[in-house]
Amino acid sequence: MKILIAEDDFASRKFMLKFLSNYGECDVTVDGMEAVDAFLMALEDGEGYDLVTLDIMMPVLDGYQALKAIRDIEKERGIPEEDMVKIIMTTALNEGRNVKKAFELGCTVYSGKPINQEKFEGVLQKFGMMPKQ
Repeated sequence: MKILIAEDDFASRKFMLKFLSNYGECDVTVDGMEAVDAFLMALEDGEGYDLVTLDIMMPVLDGYQALKAIRDIEKERGIPEEDMVKIIMTTALNEGRNVKKAFELGCTVYSGKPINQEKFEGVLQKFGMMPKQ
């Protein structure tokens, strides 16, 4: 499985990398623009991501803007909805309006910080993603 982590906070980025490396190969970006660029490059190389995690509060492009850009790229390329990348938004912003906005833009799951590992693992299992052996 191929995973893209977009996280500007060092401690959160380190945690996500360590945690998600158990599930597959991870690429890491530090802002929303890098995340969109990495997503597009992977598609063009024929090696798209299976999972993208986007922090909402990032520089250059925030997580909402990156999410919209990724979904727009998929729509432009005619990728069927069921084949679109799974996107998990991660943030300390747990107010209802933030959650609603993320789902309106096309996120798959919204996860508050600090990340609850058990719940996160449950979500990954629902996606059919299992830890590497």
